[in-house]
Amino acid sequence: MVHLTSDRLTQIQKGFAGKRIAVVGDLMLDRYFWGKVSRVSPEAPVPVVEIDEESTRLGGAANVANNISSLGGVPIMIGVVGNDAGAESLRTLVTEKGFPTSGIVVDGSRPTTIKTRVFAHGQHVVRIDQEEKVDLNADTQGKVLAALENQIKSMDGIILEDYNKGVLTKGLIKSVIQLAKDHKKPVTVDPKSNNFFEYQGVSVFKPNRKEAEEALGRWIHTFEDMEGAARDLLRKLTADNVLLTLGEMGMILLERNGSLSHVETKARHVADVSGAGDTVIATLTMAMVAGASVRESAALANYAGGIVCGEVGIVPIEKDILIQTILKDNTNGGKR
Repeated sequence: MVHLTSDRLTQIQKGFAGKRIAVVGDLMLDRYFWGKVSRVSPEAPVPVVEIDEESTRLGGAANVANNISSLGGVPIMIGVVGNDAGAESLRTLVTEKGFPTSGIVVDGSRPTTIKTRVFAHGQHVVRIDQEEKVDLNADTQGKVLAALENQIKSMDGIILEDYNKGVLTKGLIKSVIQLAKDHKKPVTVDPKSNNFFEYQGVSVFKPNRKEAEEALGRWIHTFEDMEGAARDLLRKLTADNVLLTLGEMGMILLERNGSLSHVETKARHVADVSGAGDTVIATLTMAMVAGASVRESAALANYAGGIVCGEVGIVPIEKDILIQTILKDNTNGGKR
């Protein structure tokens, strides 16, 4: 795809510093319980997990923000939480990390989204979701848009992070994109199925293969399928670029000028794919606003996604590890 030299990586990395990125979308908490199984419950034929450790991490749009921070940027989270203990936990984590909290809107009619994962002997056993998927009411949508309007002039870019939890409604999506255009701010999108084709005219539209298959109503198996899907999405969305992520097959980047690029996956060992998409969109956007081309940005994002797939649970990409990994790969001639 592109070869990133040491000098070029240093230049892009320096450009990360202090970049302000608004992350508009579904804020979440990710809770983890780690333990072991030694018996089956007498109440039902299910394993009893004896918990040894538990932790809470930022998830969804909040995980995107965490990745931006790890890369040296300043994330401005704009989303909704409930009036509950989950919101308090999320605010505590955000405050500890030093992120601004002014964009977090409280809606007492819905819970804070929480995903709880249980692991036994390192294996993912079950996930429990606490959430509300109904669209935000008009009043809350107005508050979310106002939170972005209040800071739009200081933003370097905007990420729309959609998890189908009702925050990114059709009306809000349209308003955010128009606001960004009015202020000449790039918009990147990590979409989900409900409002897939509402993201018109954005800078980069980044679906995964499953999302693209559902939206287009057809399977995407061969490279010919992938190219066709990317071209259809670019046309339907009038986007500047489409970045189609393909798991073990890497990524396809289609630019507005018709240039098509493919990059192989950089994942060495896949332990857990949760959160990888968040890392990809965060790295892509940070690189773009730091002055990298969309091809260079996609290459960096591909490495970043591959790195975090090697970790169990949701973790952000570390800037130094990202750069060192690319340099090492260059030294080895790209061989794994």
